[in-house]
Amino acid sequence: MNLLIIFTYPNHKSLNYAFLQKVIKGSNENPNIKEIQVLDLYEEGFNPLLVFNEEKRRRDMYKDPEIEKYRKQIMWADKIVFIYPIWWGRPPAMLLGYIDQLFASNFAYKDKKGYFPEGLLKGKSVVCVSTMKGPTHYPFFWLNNSHKILMKRALFNFVGIKKVKFFEFGYMEGPKGNQQKKLEKVYRYFKKIDH
Repeated sequence: MNLLIIFTYPNHKSLNYAFLQKVIKGSNENPNIKEIQVLDLYEEGFNPLLVFNEEKRRRDMYKDPEIEKYRKQIMWADKIVFIYPIWWGRPPAMLLGYIDQLFASNFAYKDKKGYFPEGLLKGKSVVCVSTMKGPTHYPFFWLNNSHKILMKRALFNFVGIKKVKFFEFGYMEGPKGNQQKKLEKVYRYFKKIDH
């Protein structure tokens, strides 16, 4: 199994970075994981801005040479892991900009007759590890589960990825957040996954 980790947080002295280290540690100890690639969007200097003009058209985004290496990473990966905070009920703009550019028509999906397209990323799976300041169940009770609906239904299912696992960790800035316990939970998960 090839594992692509997409890390979206601007501070390497953070809890999110600690989650990244646990994912890497567990994955390195897992004999089912053949190779790991880490894409740190902030460290990479990824440009999340969409630009469309006479030279750069939306319909051609799937073959944009500036993001070819990122498309190759997605195609290479069997499992994609996203690590990010939940800000204002959704992932950071940096990650959404990555999604806007990479999950493009004719790369991630293909339009066809009817309501739904053909997902072109079938067979891959996703794990989302997200942190938030508020309560763990805040997105579910107060935001009608909008985070999971956005990521699973509006994005991953749309492009053919059916297997999506979520770790939504709340109270991460408080003394009662059980941060160490949650870090260990993620580590154990990645140490054992087999597909």
